[in-house]
Amino acid sequence: MDVQAVKNHLLSLLGKEKVLTEKLDLMYYSYDSSFLTKMNPESPWAVVLPESTADVQQLMKYAYEHHINVVPRGAGTGETGGSVALNGGIVLDLSNFNEIVEIDQKNMQVIVRPGIVHAELNKELAKFNLFFPPDPGSSQMCTVGGMVANNASGLRAVKYGCTEQYVLGLEVVLPNGEIIYTGGIKARTIKNVSGLNLTKLMVGSEGVLGVITQIRLRCWPKPKARGIAMAVFDQLDDAPATVLEVYQAGIMPSGIEILDSSAIKAVNQYKPEIALPDAEAILLFEVDGNPPSVEYEGNVIKEVCGRRARNVEWAVDPERMSQLWEGRSVTATAAARIRPDGTRVFAGEDISVPLAKVADTLRAIRKLSEKHGVQVVNYGHIGDGNVHTAPVINPEIPEEVERANRLVHDIHLLAIELNGSTTGEHGVGAVRRQYAEIEHGNAVDYMKKVKQAFDDKGIMNPGKLF
Repeated sequence: MDVQAVKNHLLSLLGKEKVLTEKLDLMYYSYDSSFLTKMNPESPWAVVLPESTADVQQLMKYAYEHHINVVPRGAGTGETGGSVALNGGIVLDLSNFNEIVEIDQKNMQVIVRPGIVHAELNKELAKFNLFFPPDPGSSQMCTVGGMVANNASGLRAVKYGCTEQYVLGLEVVLPNGEIIYTGGIKARTIKNVSGLNLTKLMVGSEGVLGVITQIRLRCWPKPKARGIAMAVFDQLDDAPATVLEVYQAGIMPSGIEILDSSAIKAVNQYKPEIALPDAEAILLFEVDGNPPSVEYEGNVIKEVCGRRARNVEWAVDPERMSQLWEGRSVTATAAARIRPDGTRVFAGEDISVPLAKVADTLRAIRKLSEKHGVQVVNYGHIGDGNVHTAPVINPEIPEEVERANRLVHDIHLLAIELNGSTTGEHGVGAVRRQYAEIEHGNAVDYMKKVKQAFDDKGIMNPGKLF
């Protein structure tokens, strides 16, 4: 393939304001947040910055005709190499394609382009007393298109679920440039069971089937009140047991977070003024809704936690809630500070396991950490069994890199062994593709057949998922 000819054709097709070809520009697109691309960056041949569905169509028709790989990309905050052109080709940067097409308040829906940032969308929805509930930790940066492509969830998935539960319909440009509309061409319904559910198929497909160019989302009324409880435990097993008891008491918090002793130590080392209590585990429960229900649920959580916890605090004052939540909010940053020359690497950081096996998982990860000689910080969304593991190494030392790779390989296998999954929210990308057959068996063969049906030339984000 004559790469320069591709660049020249893109410039003539779309114009220099929509195409990047300079080496320095392309270098920016050679990585995402994953350890894989930090260690092995791969620059695309060119980057296209579309401003309309028609721009995407033009690109895809050209790429399809000439068998050129296309990799859709949002903000580049992914942690699996999913938006990097590992096999060459064109990166399609959708981050500037960020229009809010319509806020349909009467039908509690919003129609957006894929580049809209999550926090910006909710800022606009708040004017109508609405919000888009999934809340990834990267809310200030991540795009809604990226959330849809990876079926993102995050801090409040316990109550509100994953992105897929809010996607009502999509406009998708297929690899050959054809456009399809899922969920009904003219539909504005919340319920629709007509035909095969192509919307669900596209959500979480990580850009291997087509390019999402418009998204119709369901919105919820914005809660009027919020409260946070912090419970401190001297025994690790008491934390997941307490979560189960809260559920059995009929309470569904909006979020339940856990910090184990490694995370507590990291936070206190990073920001001593937070002064988290020394313990085996800390749970943070968040509840939201109308004021009377929030107060009731908070009192039930406090009573249930008090059966096992050393200490429990409940707060509805915004300033105190912010203080209680701060320890969790800085954990990811704090992880890298547990050693002066350390870097937190994103390589196997979001396994998902059954709630009943969270404590076993944390203990097993500690043993694997000792076995491989790699320090780790553990925290996560315990309410749905999503455990984040942050290995901390010096990436300039090859032997440490190798040990970290062995560690995260064992963590992925551990998740499957414990009836879990290699990823609870960040996706497969290139980082976890090797585990597809182990986790899904011969279902992977049928996933590949679906891919072939949509992308017969294999140009959409190759090398990802399988």
